[in-house]
Amino acid sequence: MIDDIKKRALHRTSILEGQLRGIARMIENEEYCMDIITQSRAVQRSLESLNRLLLENHLRTHVTHMFEQGGDERETAVGELLRAFEFDRK
Repeated sequence: MIDDIKKRALHRTSILEGQLRGIARMIENEEYCMDIITQSRAVQRSLESLNRLLLENHLRTHVTHMFEQGGDERETAVGELLRAFEFDRK
């Protein structure tokens, strides 16, 4: 994993852990549903940010290598990316 991306991904997971603990507290305290939903959506955006980092790492490392190898390796990389975006080939 690329060092900078790893550092940023780990930081993002720490933020996500805190956000989830906060949501659990909100539910436990029976806070206003719309406030909990707002925080839940923030977690979803944080997860999307984490996924972008992981995808960037995958593209810069594994996919680059797989495309350089060509043939079946290239096709595997294409299939992985399609599955990651739920465009799975049949």
